[in-house]
Amino acid sequence: MPTDTPPFLELHQVTACQQQHRVFEHLNLCIGMDERVAILGPNGAGKSTLLKLISREIYPVDQEGSWLRLFGQQHFNLWAMRARIGFVSLDLQEDYTPYTKALDVVVSGFFGAIGAYGHWSPTPEQLAKARAFTAQVGMSGYEQQMYQRLSTGQKRRLLLARALVHEPASLILDEPTTGLDMGGTAQLLGLLRGFARQQRTLIITTHHIEEVIPEIERVILIKDGSILADGPKTRILTEENLSTLYDTRLEVSTRNGWYRCWY
Repeated sequence: MPTDTPPFLELHQVTACQQQHRVFEHLNLCIGMDERVAILGPNGAGKSTLLKLISREIYPVDQEGSWLRLFGQQHFNLWAMRARIGFVSLDLQEDYTPYTKALDVVVSGFFGAIGAYGHWSPTPEQLAKARAFTAQVGMSGYEQQMYQRLSTGQKRRLLLARALVHEPASLILDEPTTGLDMGGTAQLLGLLRGFARQQRTLIITTHHIEEVIPEIERVILIKDGSILADGPKTRILTEENLSTLYDTRLEVSTRNGWYRCWY
């Protein structure tokens, strides 16, 4: 059925560099609104660079005939976009000072900032919403706990609550279960499954197919800054594709919509 809704993300002939290293050259990619996508690849493949292009932490090389568009816009107000896209990353987790209180982490999402909000003026409505999302991720009993006293899984859930305070149309997570134990991983993936069922855009980068929740419909494989394969999950997560992606012979099994690799 035809639609006039622009894609969430369009990259056309995009070249991008990180620390004087060319990561992408003439990259083309389109992700539609309300798609649920996993981007898989080994370390250094370009997954995090792609997310930094979306968040505007880095910018594409300025070239004729090249563009990056979000929600159909090539030029946009960054603050407005941050209200429409929620980000969770390990870099963000490590930026918070150890004495920040848990609730302050969530409230900081309203201001696009990091740290305590002593110099801000959150409204009662913002505080109420922050507490609601803190409860939603199972952290309501930790609102006054200092950040340094929280486990890695608890910190990650707080960052998810922080990302959700604007009730964004899109949620992007960079290797969301890195550093989590099995319990923390199960809790976080359970929360992501709930978000995915709300018909919003969800993008997860990972190098573990065990993190590809059943609600993910599309998988993109990235290797050496290029797209190796892209399409429906059932067609992409094959032994041949994954063995090529990781330069290792792998076997793949599935159960109840979950995938697992065997060496």
